[in-house]
Amino acid sequence: MDAFDSFMPYLLHLVLLYVSAGLFYFLYKYKSSGGGGPTPNLPPGKKGLPYIGETLDFVLASRRGTPEKFVTDRTTKYSPDVFRTSLLGEDMAVFCGSAGNKFLFSGQNKYVTSWWPDSIKKALMDPSSVDNSSKEESTKLRAYLPPFLKPESLQHFIPVMDIMAKEHLNQHWSPYNEVQVFPLSKKYTFALACRLFMSVTDYDEIENFAKPFALATAGLMSVPIDLPGTTFNRAVKAGRLIRQRLLALITQKKNEILEKGKTVASDLVDSMLMDGMTEVEIGNKIVGFFIASHDTTSTAITFIVSYLSDYPEVYNRVLEEQMEVLRCKEAGEPLRWEDIQKMKYTWCVACEVMRLAPPANGSFREAITDFTYAGYTIPKGWKAFWMVHTTHKNPKYFPDPERFDPSRFEGNGPAPYSFVPFGGGPRMCPGKEYARLEILTFIHNLLTTFKWVKLNPNEKISYIPSPIPKEGLPIKIQPLLN
Repeated sequence: MDAFDSFMPYLLHLVLLYVSAGLFYFLYKYKSSGGGGPTPNLPPGKKGLPYIGETLDFVLASRRGTPEKFVTDRTTKYSPDVFRTSLLGEDMAVFCGSAGNKFLFSGQNKYVTSWWPDSIKKALMDPSSVDNSSKEESTKLRAYLPPFLKPESLQHFIPVMDIMAKEHLNQHWSPYNEVQVFPLSKKYTFALACRLFMSVTDYDEIENFAKPFALATAGLMSVPIDLPGTTFNRAVKAGRLIRQRLLALITQKKNEILEKGKTVASDLVDSMLMDGMTEVEIGNKIVGFFIASHDTTSTAITFIVSYLSDYPEVYNRVLEEQMEVLRCKEAGEPLRWEDIQKMKYTWCVACEVMRLAPPANGSFREAITDFTYAGYTIPKGWKAFWMVHTTHKNPKYFPDPERFDPSRFEGNGPAPYSFVPFGGGPRMCPGKEYARLEILTFIHNLLTTFKWVKLNPNEKISYIPSPIPKEGLPIKIQPLLN
């Protein structure tokens, strides 16, 4: 399928949007002008087409592999601090630079609150809970994460991660001379999440969740038009199937707890059940955990493999660090917390990879009051968007930004709020440490088992919305000779 064919669904979406645009145009103009009142000093920028806004520009830049161009074109033309746009049918202010990141991260519940696009809510959340505020949902979500993700809890996961990584490589890599890294990394991270979150280990049961989950996540940032054949329609159907299967599993686990008088949780679902959450609430939370822990880490793993192939001197240094960890272990002894702490340079490499190929674009907020930033007024109800691309490839924060240089993260590392693949400040992703352990454990096992070369060094990258190698990153592998 060529690029034009693959883009046809989006063109059809646009035709439908234009047909409906006239119906919304005057309402749109009235709303965006503040209902006829005094015009506030809004951030510079443009809204683009009615309802569609600049969503098409954003999608095109992402699919061409240059999402930062959407930002740099506008910061150059309008303002390096904040600019106005319209995405996903919403008036939106894009906050730029480390100062913009800091403002949004620290202004939670004072100026802004969490906000999720309709495409996410309608595709993945139970319809009966869609009207719950994002602030309430986000607060509940984080309330259940800290105990699960504290270092003392995570330490117990490392041997499980290590064993599952070894089993995955033995089953899905060792029998072959050539593999595709991206789909296999997704298979590993999804299976691990099923094991740790829900105690699901059966291959068929994992696949029953994995297939619809892939369809659902593909529509997260799509235009929310629920018509047959659209990406969003497929996402909604897949999300409905996921919720049905999750509800059945959660109900089964609830019955087991009641029948056996279970008092010690064996996974995250058990913990939430014992804390009195409803099955629907748990289903929504588990879907959120999967998005945060699965898609992002599999993307990071894929691009670490890619960059290590491109930079032999970095690869050799990482390999030596990992072999030193291995030499300190008894045969068959799994990785422990103290082993992970020795992988300092490997994590610097992972961070530099996530700077250049960030697993997530950023996150949305909603203004809960009128406020002023950089001399501009952000009206209540507007959406705010922070993006990694306003800093990660900005020479102000990272000199010679296109150069791959893991030493940027040695010593004190980058300036605060400039490296934000996990957010920052009070809104730092609570799963950061989980992701670090998962990434390092897998890379350790991969490096101490195989060596590899890319089959297509010039493979194109597209952001949908995370970076995706268009061919899945095919590599040729050989056993590592010790």
